[in-house]
Amino acid sequence: QVQLVESGGGLVQPGGSLRLSCAASGFTLDYYAIGWFRQAPGKEREGVLCISSSDRMTYYGDSWRGRFTISRDNAKNTAYLQMNSLRPEDTAIYYCATYKDTSGGSCTTSPIRYSDWGQGTQVTVSS
Repeated sequence: QVQLVESGGGLVQPGGSLRLSCAASGFTLDYYAIGWFRQAPGKEREGVLCISSSDRMTYYGDSWRGRFTISRDNAKNTAYLQMNSLRPEDTAIYYCATYKDTSGGSCTTSPIRYSDWGQGTQVTVSS
């Protein structure tokens, strides 16, 4: 059974950091692209960034460039989202998702390409 489980969310003060984890089971991440998305209250789900099977990282926008990074540890079958300099507007539920990536090129920015999703983890940035 394919499963993605996010963890690491919580309450953090503005300017703080969090590292989210996305643990995969039922398949190995080696040949999969991994994306992180988020959904704030009352807003649509939006892409944050992704990493291809060949570790090429793509940002969906400039809001998190220089603040967020994505990485993967295939030995642990886990992906990570490191978030620094967090702002109140980063408050959202964060989701990881994957799709099989045999090309190794840049990962897609389209959420409809992703076949498997985690349940999400809440991140709240507040003083």
